[in-house]
Amino acid sequence: MRLRRDRPLPPPRGRARGRSPAASRAGLTALLLTCCVACTGGGAVASGAPAAAPGLGDRLLPGAGNGGYDVTHYGLDLSYDPTGGRLTGTAVLTATATEAMSAFDLDLSGLTVGSVRVDGRPATFRRDGTELTVRPDRPLARGARFETTVGYAGVPQLLTDPDGSHEGWFRTDDGALALGEPVGAMAWFPCNDHPSDKAAYDLTVSVPAGLTAVSNGELAGTATRGGRTAYHWRTTAPMATYLATLGIGHYTVTRTSTPSGLPLYIAVDPRSDDPQTADALRRLPEVLDWESGLFGRYPFASSGAIVDHLPKGVGGYALETQNRPAFPGDAGAPAVRLDTLVHELSHQWFGDWATPASWSDIWLNEGFATYAEWLWQEHEGGTTVAANAAAALAGTSDWAFPPAAPPTAAQLFAPPVYSRGALVLYELRRTMGDRAFLTLLRTWPAAHAGGNATTAEFTAFAQRLTPHDLRPLFATWLYGSAKPAHL
Repeated sequence: MRLRRDRPLPPPRGRARGRSPAASRAGLTALLLTCCVACTGGGAVASGAPAAAPGLGDRLLPGAGNGGYDVTHYGLDLSYDPTGGRLTGTAVLTATATEAMSAFDLDLSGLTVGSVRVDGRPATFRRDGTELTVRPDRPLARGARFETTVGYAGVPQLLTDPDGSHEGWFRTDDGALALGEPVGAMAWFPCNDHPSDKAAYDLTVSVPAGLTAVSNGELAGTATRGGRTAYHWRTTAPMATYLATLGIGHYTVTRTSTPSGLPLYIAVDPRSDDPQTADALRRLPEVLDWESGLFGRYPFASSGAIVDHLPKGVGGYALETQNRPAFPGDAGAPAVRLDTLVHELSHQWFGDWATPASWSDIWLNEGFATYAEWLWQEHEGGTTVAANAAAALAGTSDWAFPPAAPPTAAQLFAPPVYSRGALVLYELRRTMGDRAFLTLLRTWPAAHAGGNATTAEFTAFAQRLTPHDLRPLFATWLYGSAKPAHL
Protein backbone atom coordinates (compact mmCIF):
# COMPACT_ATOMS: atom_id res chain seq x y z
CA MET A 1 0.00 0.00 0.00
CA ARG A 2 1.09 3.54 -0.57
CA LEU A 3 4.67 2.64 -1.42
CA ARG A 4 6.94 5.53 -2.33
CA ARG A 5 8.35 5.15 -5.84
CA ASP A 6 11.72 6.63 -4.97
CA ARG A 7 12.35 4.43 -1.90
CA PRO A 8 11.11 0.90 -2.43
CA LEU A 9 13.16 -0.49 0.45
CA PRO A 10 12.90 0.37 3.25
CA PRO A 11 9.26 1.57 3.05
CA PRO A 12 8.25 5.22 3.17
CA ARG A 13 9.51 7.05 6.20
CA GLY A 14 6.58 9.21 7.16
CA ARG A 15 5.45 9.59 3.54
CA ALA A 16 6.16 13.31 3.35
CA ARG A 17 4.20 13.80 0.16
CA GLY A 18 1.89 16.63 -0.71
CA ARG A 19 3.52 19.90 -0.10
CA SER A 20 0.71 22.18 -1.21
CA PRO A 21 -2.50 21.34 0.64
CA ALA A 22 -5.01 22.50 -1.91
CA ALA A 23 -8.33 23.86 -1.23
CA SER A 24 -10.09 23.31 1.82
CA ARG A 25 -9.68 20.13 3.50
CA ALA A 26 -9.10 21.94 6.83
CA GLY A 27 -10.48 19.97 9.65
CA LEU A 28 -10.78 16.68 7.73
CA THR A 29 -8.41 14.96 10.11
CA ALA A 30 -10.40 16.06 13.12
CA LEU A 31 -13.62 14.98 11.45
CA LEU A 32 -12.26 11.52 10.77
CA LEU A 33 -10.61 11.09 14.16
CA THR A 34 -13.75 11.98 16.09
CA CYS A 35 -17.15 10.35 15.79
CA CYS A 36 -19.51 13.12 14.79
CA VAL A 37 -22.40 12.72 17.20
CA ALA A 38 -24.18 15.62 15.58
CA CYS A 39 -24.66 13.60 12.37
CA THR A 40 -27.40 11.27 13.54
CA GLY A 41 -30.04 12.46 11.15
CA GLY A 42 -31.87 14.94 13.36
CA GLY A 43 -35.58 15.08 14.03
CA ALA A 44 -37.76 12.62 15.90
CA VAL A 45 -37.02 8.92 15.72
CA ALA A 46 -39.72 7.20 13.69
CA SER A 47 -41.50 4.11 15.07
CA GLY A 48 -38.91 3.70 17.80
CA ALA A 49 -36.08 2.89 15.35
CA PRO A 50 -32.89 4.80 16.12
CA ALA A 51 -30.62 6.48 13.61
CA ALA A 52 -27.58 4.38 12.71
CA ALA A 53 -24.14 5.44 13.92
CA PRO A 54 -22.24 7.89 11.68
CA GLY A 55 -18.95 6.04 12.25
CA LEU A 56 -17.84 2.45 12.77
CA GLY A 57 -15.61 3.24 15.72
CA ASP A 58 -12.38 2.09 14.07
CA ARG A 59 -9.63 2.59 16.68
CA LEU A 60 -7.49 4.74 14.36
CA LEU A 61 -10.24 6.39 12.28
CA PRO A 62 -13.40 6.15 14.40
CA GLY A 63 -15.45 8.39 12.11
CA ALA A 64 -14.68 6.34 8.98
CA GLY A 65 -17.51 4.24 7.59
CA ASN A 66 -21.03 4.09 8.98
CA GLY A 67 -23.16 1.75 11.03
CA GLY A 68 -26.47 0.13 10.24
CA TYR A 69 -25.96 -1.38 6.80
CA ASP A 70 -23.75 -3.43 4.51
CA VAL A 71 -23.27 -2.35 0.89
CA THR A 72 -23.32 -5.16 -1.67
CA HIS A 73 -23.09 -3.12 -4.88
CA TYR A 74 -22.14 0.36 -6.08
CA GLY A 75 -23.56 1.57 -9.38
CA LEU A 76 -21.72 4.75 -10.40
CA ASP A 77 -22.75 6.74 -13.46
CA LEU A 78 -20.28 9.61 -13.88
CA SER A 79 -19.42 12.36 -16.33
CA TYR A 80 -16.16 14.30 -16.12
CA ASP A 81 -15.05 17.57 -17.69
CA PRO A 82 -11.23 17.81 -17.52
CA THR A 83 -11.25 21.48 -18.54
CA GLY A 84 -13.22 22.73 -15.56
CA GLY A 85 -12.62 19.71 -13.36
CA ARG A 86 -16.34 19.17 -12.80
CA LEU A 87 -17.66 15.72 -11.95
CA THR A 88 -21.38 14.93 -12.27
CA GLY A 89 -22.57 11.65 -10.83
CA THR A 90 -25.40 9.39 -9.83
CA ALA A 91 -24.53 6.73 -7.28
CA VAL A 92 -26.83 3.81 -6.60
CA LEU A 93 -25.92 1.87 -3.46
CA THR A 94 -27.58 -1.50 -2.92
CA ALA A 95 -27.34 -2.49 0.73
CA THR A 96 -28.79 -4.63 3.50
CA ALA A 97 -29.80 -3.10 6.82
CA THR A 98 -27.91 -4.75 9.69
CA GLU A 99 -30.22 -3.11 12.24
CA ALA A 100 -33.57 -1.36 12.31
CA MET A 101 -32.94 2.33 11.64
CA SER A 102 -34.75 5.55 10.88
CA ALA A 103 -31.69 7.26 9.33
CA PHE A 104 -28.21 6.35 8.15
CA ASP A 105 -25.08 8.10 6.96
CA LEU A 106 -22.93 7.98 3.85
CA ASP A 107 -19.39 9.34 3.61
CA LEU A 108 -18.95 12.16 1.09
CA SER A 109 -16.40 14.97 1.08
CA GLY A 110 -17.27 18.20 -0.70
CA LEU A 111 -19.43 17.92 -3.83
CA THR A 112 -23.02 19.15 -3.86
CA VAL A 113 -25.86 16.70 -3.34
CA GLY A 114 -28.93 17.50 -5.42
CA SER A 115 -31.21 14.62 -4.53
CA VAL A 116 -31.44 11.42 -2.50
CA ARG A 117 -33.95 8.63 -2.97
CA VAL A 118 -34.36 5.42 -0.99
CA ASP A 119 -36.13 2.61 -2.82
CA GLY A 120 -37.28 5.12 -5.40
CA ARG A 121 -38.93 7.48 -2.89
CA PRO A 122 -37.55 10.94 -2.04
CA ALA A 123 -35.60 11.02 1.22
CA THR A 124 -34.60 13.98 3.34
CA PHE A 125 -30.89 14.56 3.82
CA ARG A 126 -28.41 16.93 5.38
CA ARG A 127 -24.64 17.48 5.41
CA ASP A 128 -22.26 17.81 8.33
CA GLY A 129 -18.60 17.74 7.35
CA THR A 130 -17.96 14.49 5.53
CA GLU A 131 -21.26 12.97 6.68
CA LEU A 132 -24.31 12.80 4.42
CA THR A 133 -27.22 11.85 6.68
CA VAL A 134 -30.18 10.24 4.90
CA ARG A 135 -33.64 9.85 6.43
CA PRO A 136 -35.95 7.60 4.36
CA ASP A 137 -39.65 8.35 4.37
CA ARG A 138 -40.15 5.22 6.45
CA PRO A 139 -37.84 3.28 8.83
CA LEU A 140 -35.81 0.37 7.51
CA ALA A 141 -36.23 -3.00 9.19
CA ARG A 142 -33.27 -5.15 10.11
CA GLY A 143 -32.46 -7.46 7.20
CA ALA A 144 -34.20 -5.24 4.65
CA ARG A 145 -32.52 -4.88 1.29
CA PHE A 146 -32.69 -1.27 0.10
CA GLU A 147 -31.39 0.96 -2.65
CA THR A 148 -30.13 4.52 -2.15
CA THR A 149 -29.71 6.82 -5.14
CA VAL A 150 -27.66 10.00 -4.74
CA GLY A 151 -27.38 12.69 -7.42
CA TYR A 152 -24.34 14.93 -6.93
CA ALA A 153 -21.89 17.21 -8.72
CA GLY A 154 -18.94 19.51 -8.17
CA VAL A 155 -15.16 19.72 -8.42
CA PRO A 156 -13.63 16.86 -6.41
CA GLN A 157 -10.76 17.81 -4.14
CA LEU A 158 -7.68 16.30 -2.60
CA LEU A 159 -7.97 15.29 1.04
CA THR A 160 -5.21 15.78 3.59
CA ASP A 161 -4.47 12.74 5.74
CA PRO A 162 -3.37 12.73 9.39
CA ASP A 163 0.26 12.28 8.30
CA GLY A 164 0.07 15.30 5.98
CA SER A 165 -0.09 13.30 2.75
CA HIS A 166 -2.80 13.56 0.12
CA GLU A 167 -5.41 11.24 -1.33
CA GLY A 168 -8.74 11.50 -3.10
CA TRP A 169 -9.05 13.11 -6.52
CA PHE A 170 -5.76 14.06 -8.18
CA ARG A 171 -6.49 16.41 -11.04
CA THR A 172 -4.07 16.14 -13.97
CA ASP A 173 -3.56 18.36 -16.99
CA ASP A 174 -5.53 15.97 -19.19
CA GLY A 175 -7.83 14.21 -16.73
CA ALA A 176 -7.67 12.83 -13.21
CA LEU A 177 -6.56 9.93 -11.03
CA ALA A 178 -8.53 8.78 -7.97
CA LEU A 179 -6.62 7.13 -5.12
CA GLY A 180 -8.46 6.39 -1.90
CA GLU A 181 -6.40 4.98 0.96
CA PRO A 182 -7.50 5.22 3.68
CA VAL A 183 -10.62 7.38 3.15
CA GLY A 184 -10.21 9.10 -0.22
CA ALA A 185 -13.04 7.27 -1.99
CA MET A 186 -15.49 9.73 -0.44
CA ALA A 187 -13.85 12.50 -2.47
CA TRP A 188 -15.58 11.23 -5.63
CA PHE A 189 -18.55 9.06 -4.65
CA PRO A 190 -20.82 8.61 -1.60
CA CYS A 191 -19.92 5.39 0.17
CA ASN A 192 -19.45 3.41 3.34
CA ASP A 193 -15.76 4.28 3.44
CA HIS A 194 -14.24 1.55 5.59
CA PRO A 195 -12.36 -1.61 4.54
CA SER A 196 -14.77 -3.88 6.42
CA ASP A 197 -17.58 -3.18 3.92
CA LYS A 198 -16.63 -4.71 0.57
CA ALA A 199 -18.91 -4.67 -2.47
CA ALA A 200 -19.17 -5.24 -6.21
CA TYR A 201 -19.03 -2.24 -8.57
CA ASP A 202 -20.36 -1.10 -11.92
CA LEU A 203 -18.77 2.18 -12.97
CA THR A 204 -19.67 4.03 -16.15
CA VAL A 205 -17.87 7.29 -16.86
CA SER A 206 -18.30 9.65 -19.81
CA VAL A 207 -15.23 11.61 -20.92
CA PRO A 208 -14.35 13.69 -24.00
CA ALA A 209 -13.65 11.50 -27.02
CA GLY A 210 -9.93 10.82 -27.33
CA LEU A 211 -9.45 10.26 -23.61
CA THR A 212 -9.36 6.84 -21.98
CA ALA A 213 -10.96 5.98 -18.65
CA VAL A 214 -9.52 3.05 -16.68
CA SER A 215 -10.86 1.52 -13.49
CA ASN A 216 -10.95 -1.75 -11.58
CA GLY A 217 -12.33 -5.02 -12.87
CA GLU A 218 -13.11 -5.71 -16.51
CA LEU A 219 -14.02 -3.38 -19.34
CA ALA A 220 -17.65 -4.30 -20.03
CA GLY A 221 -18.14 -1.93 -22.96
CA THR A 222 -17.60 1.48 -24.56
CA ALA A 223 -19.85 3.81 -26.56
CA THR A 224 -19.02 7.06 -28.33
CA ARG A 225 -21.58 9.68 -29.30
CA GLY A 226 -21.79 13.45 -29.32
CA GLY A 227 -18.07 13.87 -28.91
CA ARG A 228 -17.89 11.84 -25.71
CA THR A 229 -16.97 8.24 -24.92
CA ALA A 230 -18.51 6.24 -22.08
CA TYR A 231 -16.47 3.46 -20.48
CA HIS A 232 -18.20 0.79 -18.43
CA TRP A 233 -15.99 -1.07 -15.92
CA ARG A 234 -17.38 -3.95 -13.87
CA THR A 235 -15.91 -5.39 -10.65
CA THR A 236 -17.65 -8.57 -9.54
CA ALA A 237 -15.12 -9.56 -6.86
CA PRO A 238 -15.80 -7.85 -3.50
CA MET A 239 -13.71 -4.69 -3.18
CA ALA A 240 -13.06 -2.27 -0.32
CA THR A 241 -13.71 1.40 -1.11
CA TYR A 242 -10.06 2.36 -0.58
CA LEU A 243 -9.09 0.07 -3.47
CA ALA A 244 -11.43 1.71 -6.01
CA THR A 245 -9.70 3.82 -8.65
CA LEU A 246 -10.45 5.79 -11.78
CA GLY A 247 -7.85 7.09 -14.20
CA ILE A 248 -8.76 9.52 -16.99
CA GLY A 249 -6.23 10.72 -19.53
CA HIS A 250 -4.28 10.14 -22.73
CA TYR A 251 -3.06 6.61 -22.10
CA THR A 252 -1.27 4.12 -24.28
CA VAL A 253 -3.18 0.90 -23.63
CA THR A 254 -1.62 -2.54 -23.95
CA ARG A 255 -3.77 -5.65 -23.73
CA THR A 256 -1.87 -8.89 -23.35
CA SER A 257 -1.69 -11.87 -20.98
CA THR A 258 0.67 -13.72 -18.66
CA PRO A 259 2.28 -17.03 -19.73
CA SER A 260 -0.43 -18.78 -17.68
CA GLY A 261 -3.17 -16.96 -19.61
CA LEU A 262 -4.25 -14.22 -17.20
CA PRO A 263 -5.52 -11.17 -19.17
CA LEU A 264 -3.62 -7.90 -18.60
CA TYR A 265 -4.79 -4.33 -19.24
CA ILE A 266 -2.00 -1.78 -18.85
CA ALA A 267 -2.62 1.95 -19.35
CA VAL A 268 0.42 4.25 -19.42
CA ASP A 269 0.63 8.02 -19.82
CA PRO A 270 3.39 8.39 -22.46
CA ARG A 271 5.05 11.11 -20.37
CA SER A 272 5.68 8.60 -17.59
CA ASP A 273 6.91 5.85 -19.89
CA ASP A 274 10.56 6.10 -18.87
CA PRO A 275 13.00 3.22 -19.55
CA GLN A 276 12.90 1.89 -15.97
CA THR A 277 9.11 1.89 -16.00
CA ALA A 278 9.01 0.12 -19.36
CA ASP A 279 11.45 -2.53 -18.11
CA ALA A 280 9.41 -3.12 -14.94
CA LEU A 281 6.10 -3.40 -16.79
CA ARG A 282 7.66 -5.79 -19.27
CA ARG A 283 8.26 -8.15 -16.36
CA LEU A 284 4.76 -7.81 -14.89
CA PRO A 285 3.60 -11.18 -16.31
CA GLU A 286 6.69 -12.88 -14.85
CA VAL A 287 6.13 -11.31 -11.42
CA LEU A 288 2.48 -12.38 -11.34
CA ASP A 289 3.31 -15.97 -12.23
CA TRP A 290 6.10 -16.05 -9.63
CA GLU A 291 3.77 -14.69 -6.94
CA SER A 292 1.03 -17.13 -7.94
CA GLY A 293 3.50 -19.94 -7.35
CA LEU A 294 4.08 -18.67 -3.80
CA PHE A 295 0.69 -17.30 -2.77
CA GLY A 296 -1.74 -19.48 -4.70
CA ARG A 297 -3.88 -18.84 -7.75
CA TYR A 298 -4.21 -15.16 -8.64
CA PRO A 299 -7.58 -14.13 -7.15
CA PHE A 300 -9.03 -11.84 -9.84
CA ALA A 301 -10.13 -12.19 -13.46
CA SER A 302 -7.43 -9.86 -14.83
CA SER A 303 -4.52 -7.68 -13.79
CA GLY A 304 -2.46 -4.82 -15.16
CA ALA A 305 -1.45 -1.32 -14.14
CA ILE A 306 -2.31 2.37 -14.45
CA VAL A 307 0.68 4.68 -14.89
CA ASP A 308 -0.34 8.35 -14.86
CA HIS A 309 1.47 11.68 -14.96
CA LEU A 310 0.85 13.92 -11.96
CA PRO A 311 2.18 17.42 -11.29
CA LYS A 312 5.59 17.29 -9.63
CA GLY A 313 5.40 17.05 -5.85
CA VAL A 314 1.83 15.71 -5.79
CA GLY A 315 1.18 12.06 -5.02
CA GLY A 316 4.54 10.33 -4.86
CA TYR A 317 3.29 6.86 -3.94
CA ALA A 318 2.02 3.74 -5.65
CA LEU A 319 -1.21 2.07 -4.53
CA GLU A 320 -2.52 -1.50 -4.79
CA THR A 321 -5.85 -0.52 -6.36
CA GLN A 322 -7.67 -3.81 -6.90
CA ASN A 323 -6.49 -5.96 -9.81
CA ARG A 324 -4.89 -2.89 -11.46
CA PRO A 325 -2.33 -1.09 -9.23
CA ALA A 326 -1.79 2.63 -9.82
CA PHE A 327 1.62 4.26 -10.25
CA PRO A 328 1.50 8.05 -10.42
CA GLY A 329 4.61 9.41 -12.14
CA ASP A 330 6.17 12.82 -12.58
CA ALA A 331 9.39 14.19 -14.02
CA GLY A 332 11.29 13.60 -10.77
CA ALA A 333 11.63 9.81 -10.69
CA PRO A 334 10.76 6.63 -12.59
CA ALA A 335 7.04 5.96 -12.37
CA VAL A 336 7.46 2.22 -11.72
CA ARG A 337 10.35 0.36 -10.12
CA LEU A 338 10.50 -3.42 -10.14
CA ASP A 339 10.52 -3.77 -6.34
CA THR A 340 7.50 -1.47 -6.14
CA LEU A 341 5.69 -3.52 -8.78
CA VAL A 342 6.37 -6.71 -6.79
CA HIS A 343 5.06 -4.99 -3.65
CA GLU A 344 1.81 -3.72 -5.18
CA LEU A 345 1.05 -6.95 -7.04
CA SER A 346 1.54 -9.02 -3.87
CA HIS A 347 -1.17 -6.88 -2.28
CA GLN A 348 -3.67 -8.47 -4.64
CA TRP A 349 -3.54 -11.45 -2.28
CA PHE A 350 -2.58 -9.64 0.93
CA GLY A 351 -4.90 -6.66 1.29
CA ASP A 352 -7.18 -6.79 -1.74
CA TRP A 353 -8.42 -10.40 -1.59
CA ALA A 354 -7.95 -10.83 2.16
CA THR A 355 -8.63 -7.32 3.44
CA PRO A 356 -7.98 -5.95 6.95
CA ALA A 357 -11.06 -5.75 9.13
CA SER A 358 -9.80 -2.49 10.64
CA TRP A 359 -6.99 -0.02 10.01
CA SER A 360 -5.13 -1.36 13.06
CA ASP A 361 -4.62 -4.55 11.03
CA ILE A 362 -2.77 -2.76 8.23
CA TRP A 363 0.46 -4.70 8.89
CA LEU A 364 -1.32 -7.73 7.40
CA ASN A 365 -1.06 -5.81 4.10
CA GLU A 366 2.31 -4.17 4.41
CA GLY A 367 4.27 -6.80 6.29
CA PHE A 368 3.42 -9.42 3.67
CA ALA A 369 4.09 -7.07 0.75
CA THR A 370 7.47 -6.03 2.18
CA TYR A 371 8.38 -9.67 2.77
CA ALA A 372 7.41 -10.40 -0.84
CA GLU A 373 9.98 -7.80 -1.91
CA TRP A 374 12.62 -9.54 0.20
CA LEU A 375 11.75 -12.87 -1.40
CA TRP A 376 11.92 -11.36 -4.88
CA GLN A 377 15.31 -9.77 -4.29
CA GLU A 378 16.69 -13.11 -3.15
CA HIS A 379 15.01 -14.82 -6.10
CA GLU A 380 16.77 -12.36 -8.42
CA GLY A 381 20.17 -13.09 -6.87
CA GLY A 382 20.26 -9.81 -4.95
CA THR A 383 19.99 -9.06 -1.25
CA THR A 384 19.02 -12.13 0.72
CA VAL A 385 15.99 -12.31 2.98
CA ALA A 386 18.30 -12.73 5.96
CA ALA A 387 20.27 -9.60 5.04
CA ASN A 388 17.08 -7.53 4.67
CA ALA A 389 15.88 -8.84 8.03
CA ALA A 390 19.17 -7.92 9.68
CA ALA A 391 18.98 -4.41 8.20
CA ALA A 392 15.44 -3.98 9.53
CA LEU A 393 16.54 -5.12 12.97
CA ALA A 394 19.49 -2.73 12.95
CA GLY A 395 17.39 0.31 12.11
CA THR A 396 15.82 2.56 14.70
CA SER A 397 12.66 3.88 13.02
CA ASP A 398 11.27 0.35 12.59
CA TRP A 399 10.99 0.06 16.37
CA ALA A 400 8.95 3.16 17.14
CA PHE A 401 5.88 1.02 17.93
CA PRO A 402 4.66 -2.59 17.51
CA PRO A 403 3.41 -3.32 13.96
CA ALA A 404 0.05 -4.55 15.26
CA ALA A 405 -0.56 -1.34 17.21
CA PRO A 406 0.00 1.92 15.30
CA PRO A 407 -0.62 4.56 17.99
CA THR A 408 -2.52 7.04 15.78
CA ALA A 409 -3.74 7.40 12.22
CA ALA A 410 -0.63 9.46 11.46
CA GLN A 411 1.43 6.24 11.83
CA LEU A 412 -0.69 4.08 9.53
CA PHE A 413 2.08 4.00 6.92
CA ALA A 414 5.11 4.37 9.18
CA PRO A 415 8.18 2.06 9.04
CA PRO A 416 7.18 -0.45 11.77
CA VAL A 417 4.09 -1.43 9.76
CA TYR A 418 6.30 -2.40 6.81
CA SER A 419 9.74 -3.70 7.74
CA ARG A 420 8.93 -4.83 11.27
CA GLY A 421 5.78 -6.44 9.90
CA ALA A 422 8.04 -8.37 7.51
CA LEU A 423 10.27 -9.35 10.45
CA VAL A 424 7.26 -11.06 12.04
CA LEU A 425 7.04 -13.26 8.94
CA TYR A 426 10.80 -13.83 8.90
CA GLU A 427 10.66 -15.12 12.47
CA LEU A 428 7.60 -17.23 11.70
CA ARG A 429 9.46 -18.97 8.90
CA ARG A 430 12.42 -19.70 11.16
CA THR A 431 10.15 -21.10 13.87
CA MET A 432 7.61 -22.98 11.73
CA GLY A 433 10.02 -24.27 9.11
CA ASP A 434 9.86 -23.74 5.36
CA ARG A 435 7.13 -26.25 4.62
CA ALA A 436 4.63 -24.96 7.17
CA PHE A 437 5.48 -21.35 6.39
CA LEU A 438 4.97 -21.77 2.65
CA THR A 439 1.64 -23.40 3.46
CA LEU A 440 0.81 -20.27 5.47
CA LEU A 441 1.64 -18.02 2.50
CA ARG A 442 -0.69 -19.99 0.23
CA THR A 443 -3.59 -20.69 2.57
CA TRP A 444 -3.93 -17.48 4.59
CA PRO A 445 -5.35 -15.30 1.77
CA ALA A 446 -7.47 -18.19 0.51
CA ALA A 447 -8.98 -18.66 3.98
CA HIS A 448 -10.36 -15.11 3.84
CA ALA A 449 -11.06 -15.00 0.11
CA GLY A 450 -13.04 -11.90 -0.78
CA GLY A 451 -13.50 -11.03 2.88
CA ASN A 452 -11.83 -9.43 5.89
CA ALA A 453 -9.45 -10.60 8.57
CA THR A 454 -8.01 -9.48 11.89
CA THR A 455 -4.57 -9.84 13.44
CA ALA A 456 -6.02 -12.18 16.07
CA GLU A 457 -7.38 -14.42 13.31
CA PHE A 458 -3.96 -14.47 11.66
CA THR A 459 -2.08 -15.47 14.81
CA ALA A 460 -4.60 -18.25 15.50
CA PHE A 461 -4.37 -19.42 11.87
CA ALA A 462 -0.56 -19.59 12.00
CA GLN A 463 -0.67 -21.49 15.29
CA ARG A 464 -2.85 -24.20 13.75
CA LEU A 465 -0.14 -24.91 11.16
CA THR A 466 2.65 -25.73 13.60
CA PRO A 467 3.18 -27.66 16.85
CA HIS A 468 5.50 -24.89 18.09
CA ASP A 469 4.09 -22.43 20.61
CA LEU A 470 4.02 -19.12 18.69
CA ARG A 471 2.90 -16.96 21.60
CA PRO A 472 6.42 -15.85 22.61
CA LEU A 473 7.21 -14.97 18.99
CA PHE A 474 4.13 -12.80 18.58
CA ALA A 475 4.63 -11.21 22.00
CA THR A 476 8.13 -10.11 20.98
CA TRP A 477 7.90 -9.29 17.27
CA LEU A 478 4.27 -8.34 16.71
CA TYR A 479 3.22 -6.75 19.99
CA GLY A 480 6.43 -6.07 21.91
CA SER A 481 8.04 -2.68 22.46
CA ALA A 482 11.59 -3.79 23.29
CA LYS A 483 13.98 -4.38 20.42
CA PRO A 484 15.53 -7.89 20.48
CA ALA A 485 19.31 -8.01 20.63
CA HIS A 486 19.59 -10.23 17.56
CA LEU A 487 17.62 -12.34 15.13
